[in-house]
Amino acid sequence: MLTDFLTGALALILIWAAWRDTRTFTIENRLVVIVALMAPLFWWSVGLPVWPDAMMRIGIALLVFFVLFGAFAVGMMGGGDVKLAAALALWFSPVGNLRFLVIMSIAGGILTLIYWARHKSLKKEGKVKVPYGVAIAIGALWNLAQRFFNQFAG
Repeated sequence: MLTDFLTGALALILIWAAWRDTRTFTIENRLVVIVALMAPLFWWSVGLPVWPDAMMRIGIALLVFFVLFGAFAVGMMGGGDVKLAAALALWFSPVGNLRFLVIMSIAGGILTLIYWARHKSLKKEGKVKVPYGVAIAIGALWNLAQRFFNQFAG
């Protein structure tokens, strides 16, 4: 019951974050903190062992943060995007994180092409702004949906 509640709450937070990012091009720090703080409750609800599983998720989240910080440093992602992706990495297994990052990257590429084409068609000057929180949400929601369907398949 708690697992389902936390998963549902995370899905709603992701939908909110994606919608908000399309409007403001920002992801609020408090939202990232909530996602990160919910992860240990989720681990407890599914009986995830602290060693090595929870520690591995923390390590992967740090790795995701530092890799995506490189994208932030060259202006490809916002700071909120980097923090949200790292917080979400706490929720997924190593394989789930790989799937999350691949789906997020594909969605981000498609989203970037759409926003770039729109930018050009409107003959706007300057850098194209992309609400990458949408791609992050798609990657995470994909994982949550897969977990949900696997629950009933097995």
